[in-house]
Amino acid sequence: MAGTAVVTGASSGIGAATVRRLAKDGYDVVAVARRADRLREVARETGARALPVDITDAGAVRRLADALDACDVLVNNAGGALGAESVATASVDDWERMFSVNVLGTLRVTQALLPLLRQGAGGTVVTITSTAAFTTYEGGGGYSAAKHAEHALSETLRLELCGEPVRVIEVAPGMVKTDEFALNRLRGDAAKAAALYEGVDHPLTADDVAACVALAVGLPQHVNIDHLVVRPLAQAAQHRLHRGPLIHRKNEHGIEERPTREFPA
Repeated sequence: MAGTAVVTGASSGIGAATVRRLAKDGYDVVAVARRADRLREVARETGARALPVDITDAGAVRRLADALDACDVLVNNAGGALGAESVATASVDDWERMFSVNVLGTLRVTQALLPLLRQGAGGTVVTITSTAAFTTYEGGGGYSAAKHAEHALSETLRLELCGEPVRVIEVAPGMVKTDEFALNRLRGDAAKAAALYEGVDHPLTADDVAACVALAVGLPQHVNIDHLVVRPLAQAAQHRLHRGPLIHRKNEHGIEERPTREFPA
């Protein structure tokens, strides 16, 4: 086996995709999330061990650590966004929840599993943040603030572990289309959630991000990818998004067609 990998937020989206990918790569995967029913489905599909845990509960996180004999890779993926209101009108409760899960949850799990990660030939901590961790945008104040804090946690941890065989890696995705992220953020408004991705040719998928995690983790232990930013080709920056055909496709005759695009003179 490649070792034991613990993945938080594993019941859906990027977390579930990471469980699938690391299990495929030979890891003994421990899948962690609040929703026990969804977690069991992922476990049945992948052979992972399901441990229902709310990472905002300090006691539950301690019990998670007590249940493990080893941890070679920790993927801090649990998180999410709530609301798209301005700073002036945002809900303080939403901000507290985002900080509780994205920042304090990551801190709790990392602290609890660090003794195991320090054992053996070396460990790896991967934290999934976002391009919002270094670029702000209107309506994203709370989420961006939480991801900035998570980025600072990761950067500081790397400095503090210098001299120990523990890698600290941050993967910061741009636009990723999953079943739940935008829907949860926009309080279940499916039309608004769909509009975010309208016309975007191939936004990232959860599997794309999982592949980046597997790439970073699979490198030799002396190779540390400090900060991996991954975006879809259509997204050049947080505010620079192309909507329209972009990727070559085959037509009904099996002939590959190049997307048409007007270029400025």
